[in-house]
Amino acid sequence: MDIFFIVVGLVLLFVGGETLVRGSVAIAECAGLSKLMIGLTIVGFGTSAPELMVSVNAALAGAPEIALGNVVGSNIANILLIIGAGAIITPLVGWSRSAVREALIAALIAFVLYGLLKGAYLDRIEGVLMLAVLFVYLGATFWLERRNSQSKLFEEETEEFEGAATQSLLLSIAFVIGGIVALVWGAKFLVGGATSIAKSFGVSDAVIGLTLVAVGTSLPELATSIAAALKKQSDVVIGNVVGSNIFNVLAILGTTALISPIEISERFRGFDIIFMLALSCALAAVLFAFNKIGRSAGLVMLSAYTAYVVYLFYGGAV
Repeated sequence: MDIFFIVVGLVLLFVGGETLVRGSVAIAECAGLSKLMIGLTIVGFGTSAPELMVSVNAALAGAPEIALGNVVGSNIANILLIIGAGAIITPLVGWSRSAVREALIAALIAFVLYGLLKGAYLDRIEGVLMLAVLFVYLGATFWLERRNSQSKLFEEETEEFEGAATQSLLLSIAFVIGGIVALVWGAKFLVGGATSIAKSFGVSDAVIGLTLVAVGTSLPELATSIAAALKKQSDVVIGNVVGSNIFNVLAILGTTALISPIEISERFRGFDIIFMLALSCALAAVLFAFNKIGRSAGLVMLSAYTAYVVYLFYGGAV
């Protein structure tokens, strides 16, 4: 039954995330919002909605390791799994300066998270500060994108969701409500099933959060990036990943800590956060110094992610 709950939870999270974003984009289009604003806010928040629901649910259910593991593991999976898969489908080339800027910001925020995890808790004050930084980031990014007429990073992220199977405003609202309901129940099923399996097999909540839960909540980003890779939209693949990593830390952990302070276990002061930080810095360096991520690099990234998961289950399960 636990496996059944996990599968149902993953399906509900994927469907709920997609439905929420498509309904929200349709409403935003009806309201006359620009592609830039839709891509920067609605698509960004919408594709991170599964992580938000799971982390809040886990924190309230007394499973803080799943809440933290979900965010740290999602950021690791975004870089190695999603960019790696995108590069294998088609080499990623010619990304914009905006993508480099976003990657540098994501690396800086990873440093901030590394510092925050040195404490015993992520408390409500830190949650408020993270959300404040998020709104400053959104405002600054919107201003910079408006000034740079050649940058289409966030507008391109919107294109996949345009004309989303919604025929009327009422149907769009129904999509949003249905998406939220699916996300709430998906989070409950996934956290409940994952926690039960962790106890049954003697695997820590942290490992389940870093792997199964993290990959499951990253499904919307994976689907978006695969679609973008097939269209040879390198900027969207990279922008989707670094944008999600920024939202995961500032929006997901910020909101979760505001609702329920998160206890920080000893393992999150060690390898996992250092690995996430190293990957964030490495991605920013690659985007700054090179102009291509080829299939061989994508294969290396997927192999590295596989090795990381194997390490978690056989060498870092405690």
